[in-house]
Amino acid sequence: MPKSTSNALLIFIKNPQKGHVKTRLAATVGDERALEIYKKLLVYTRQTVKPLQADKQVWYSQFIPRQDEWDDVMFAKKKQQGETLGTRMQRAFKQVFNKGYQRVVIIGSDCGQLKGKHLEHAYEALETNDVVIGPAEDGGYYLLGMRKFFPVLFKDKPWSTDDVFGQTVNDCKTYGLSYHVLEMLNDVDTKEDWNQIKGQF
Repeated sequence: MPKSTSNALLIFIKNPQKGHVKTRLAATVGDERALEIYKKLLVYTRQTVKPLQADKQVWYSQFIPRQDEWDDVMFAKKKQQGETLGTRMQRAFKQVFNKGYQRVVIIGSDCGQLKGKHLEHAYEALETNDVVIGPAEDGGYYLLGMRKFFPVLFKDKPWSTDDVFGQTVNDCKTYGLSYHVLEMLNDVDTKEDWNQIKGQF
């Protein structure tokens, strides 16, 4: 897919397979229901990002399916590479920056509170900041954006813990990177998280 803008959006998703998605949620609602909820979140994410003026890439966790719900014209398809989340994100950012993009943002697919305005705000923030971060209520982040490739932001992080956002901000301070923090939102990891937003689905 040819490069059409200086902005790229990376959407990290898990292949929607029973028993492999939303495991914390599945512990209370079961694998079948957890998969149903994850598929709803995928639909929500897809609809949220469609209007965005950016080149959009869907990065699958395990394999790129022959057929999926993501329009091949609108979304390039990629496969994540690496053992840890940090390694996979770092490699994705590096690959996209090497293509010449100037502002690159990554999101997951489990934030039912994410709106187009948050994405637009992120790219606006990257006009004047090195990094933009969307903090999640659980201490992680639902969005990370950069205007240059800063691999240090992925080094030695306690992924999937409540200290990822804090350590990322500390890295920005330590290495003199200007950063902007977006509104805090809630990722869906537990039944309680889902209960907060399920009324909109």
